[in-house]
Amino acid sequence: MTAALDFLTPLLVVNTLTGLLDWFLVAVDGGFSWVAETTGLQFLGYPYMQRAYLAVLCIGVVGPLVGSFLVYRNLSMVGDTLAHTAFAGVAVALFLDATLSIAVPPLLGALVVAVIAALLVQALVEYTDARSDAALAMVLTGGFALGSVLISLTGGGISVGINQYLFGSLATVSRADIGLLVSMALVVAVAVTVAYRPLVFVTFDETAARASRVHVRVVNTLLSILTAFVVVSAMRIMGVILVAALLVIPVVTASRLGRSFKQSIWYGIVAGEFAGIAGVTLAYQFGLAAGGSIVLVAIGGFVAVAVGLRVAQ
Repeated sequence: MTAALDFLTPLLVVNTLTGLLDWFLVAVDGGFSWVAETTGLQFLGYPYMQRAYLAVLCIGVVGPLVGSFLVYRNLSMVGDTLAHTAFAGVAVALFLDATLSIAVPPLLGALVVAVIAALLVQALVEYTDARSDAALAMVLTGGFALGSVLISLTGGGISVGINQYLFGSLATVSRADIGLLVSMALVVAVAVTVAYRPLVFVTFDETAARASRVHVRVVNTLLSILTAFVVVSAMRIMGVILVAALLVIPVVTASRLGRSFKQSIWYGIVAGEFAGIAGVTLAYQFGLAAGGSIVLVAIGGFVAVAVGLRVAQ
């Protein structure tokens, strides 16, 4: 009896969480539909636009939240590296489906490979004395090379599916993608909240953190895995090529305004949300690429802040 309860408990938890997630998504859809009817903005009633806005709302929070630790540690290229290895994960999933009829969700493949890549970068730095920038370059190019080889092995048959992940798309974001994205965003937000103090300690003084017996390796591993989560959650909208931008640009913008690290995180989230919402709106109104629109708005925000501060001096 006890063994049966031990087996059923995780299933009950999963079912409960899945039910809560479904309820949340239905509530969000209803909220968008109400706003569309109230304001006359009909595009807010379209399911694919509702999914796109919910996606950027999540990404606008977790991107700067994790990116703040990366930028202040001079690790801005980590996001770009994991994005390119996530591309390899998508290629692996599509390759398995095309050649062996093994259905693997592309985002799951991207997440697994991105996490492995994050751990590989850390292992290269710790055990081979390779410089961090060299380790990042090796993993980045290796991931993209693996994806290219898998495409060629199928005679280009999976290239169409991969293009959606390379450049991002509003129309192809499914309800399942949104469910995974919301789940990953929640995991990232909770993890950063719980581990905030050691993350900050290691970010600003790794030597002192080691002396204080903080498990620096564990903190670094956690940050790498959280970065992989953010990259994979954003790549459906942003595309592999541009996904790292929301880890960096809002944070750089916020660093010009914030008087403390915590304040910079909040400013970064505001900048990320503005770029995401404005970028998706422009993409819909003018038929533009969503990822490119979001990045250009983010850059425009940085320029506006930089010029405004310069004029105010």
